[in-house]
Amino acid sequence: MVANKILVIGAEGQLGREFQAGLEKRSIDVVAPKEKDCSITDVEAVGRILRESKANVVINCAAYNAVDQAEEDQDLADLINHRSVAGLAQLCNENDCRLVHYSTDYVFDGNKQDLYLESDATNPINVYGRSKLDGEQAALEANSDNLVFRLSWVIGKGESNFLFKFSNWVKGKQSIEVSEDEISIPTFTRDIVPLTFEALNKGLSGLYQMTSSGYASRYELARYYAECKGLDISIMPVPMSKFKTKAKRPGFSAMANDRLALDLKTEIPEWRDSLLMYVNETQ
Repeated sequence: MVANKILVIGAEGQLGREFQAGLEKRSIDVVAPKEKDCSITDVEAVGRILRESKANVVINCAAYNAVDQAEEDQDLADLINHRSVAGLAQLCNENDCRLVHYSTDYVFDGNKQDLYLESDATNPINVYGRSKLDGEQAALEANSDNLVFRLSWVIGKGESNFLFKFSNWVKGKQSIEVSEDEISIPTFTRDIVPLTFEALNKGLSGLYQMTSSGYASRYELARYYAECKGLDISIMPVPMSKFKTKAKRPGFSAMANDRLALDLKTEIPEWRDSLLMYVNETQ
């Protein structure tokens, strides 16, 4: 379908900001309210803005992403990642527009030890993963024309990503420890946005996994980032168990992007190539 007018929920996050820039570049009419005016948890506000905007596509970039904190804030995580998504999907049905929603690789338990397919059984091992799985199911059950994309290790221009945090962790240090047995796929907002537009324009619907190509451990990601940035830091590989966290994390949650690449008839960039572009853009 052609996206004539798009409402972006969660417009102030790193993915939401990337969408605003991408929409302006493509001269697409966009409504991107601030969270104080349009929190996903405020059904009345979202409904009012959706009706007033007359958008035919809603892109939901809002999410509760504090994986460890979710173990304690279970109700809030479920409210934002599940119940509010279900409400948003219902509003989209009532206003004859499509919903684009983003989920996560944490819907899997990491036991497969091979790239996960869309058809593989889900089994989240933490509260965050469960809330996101419930949210993606709610979006698809509300309307089979909706689009749900599973993302992993999202990185963009902002502070809510591993590379930004890593840059702060290494300040004033000569060495740092990073897990070598936590493996997934760094995926960049600069790729997520154009792939989403392609999927809308080609009329795709349903569940897809949208990741960069290839996969990496946190250690490999940190090491390549440090190399690209010219950081003088010794990075030591250690097991995940070295870090005591409230939430369990899957060891290997890398997802295959073949279905999306095939349906879009495109090649999805390798994560190292996108990381290098990210470094050049954020210098």
